Parts: sequence; structure tokens; C-alpha cells
Amino acid sequence: MYFLKSIKNGKIYVGFTSKNIEVRVEEHNSGSNVFTKNNKPWVLVYYEIFSCEKCARAREKFFKSGMGKRLKKIIVDNFNMRV
Repeated sequence: MYFLKSIKNGKIYVGFTSKNIEVRVEEHNSGSNVFTKNNKPWVLVYYEIFSCEKCARAREKFFKSGMGKRLKKIIVDNFNMRV
């Protein structure tokens, strides 16, 4: 499960993958995803590793919910402070 941040406009994308995370970020930046294609380039700002896809999907869904969106904002804002 991961967060990408658009360098173009600051939008945040939440997703999950079973692929290598660096490969997945490259795919987003190449335009293979409809949402991310129009907002590239993207930078990886956060990720979590899970042992099962079901757990990763549940965590992705959480970060798209009300409480998860608030936590996501805190995480992304903290990343901005380090850059």
C-alpha cells in the first residue's frame, strides 16, 4: 500500500501493488494509470508492506475513508517537512 504525491499539483494517490514499489512508481510516471497519467510526475511519499493482498486492500480502503484521509494528511505533511 502506498501514497504518491504529484509534483505537478500536489494531489495524493493511494494505491496498492503486489509488484516492486519502484517499478510501480515508474509505471505511474509512464502514464499507465488513468488518474495518475494526467497528474505526473509522481514521487513516493509513504508505503507499508503487507503479507497478504486482503490486508493491503483493507489498509488502502481505510486511507480513502474519513479518518484515514486525516491520517494520510498528517503523514504527507510530515513528509513535506523532511523534503
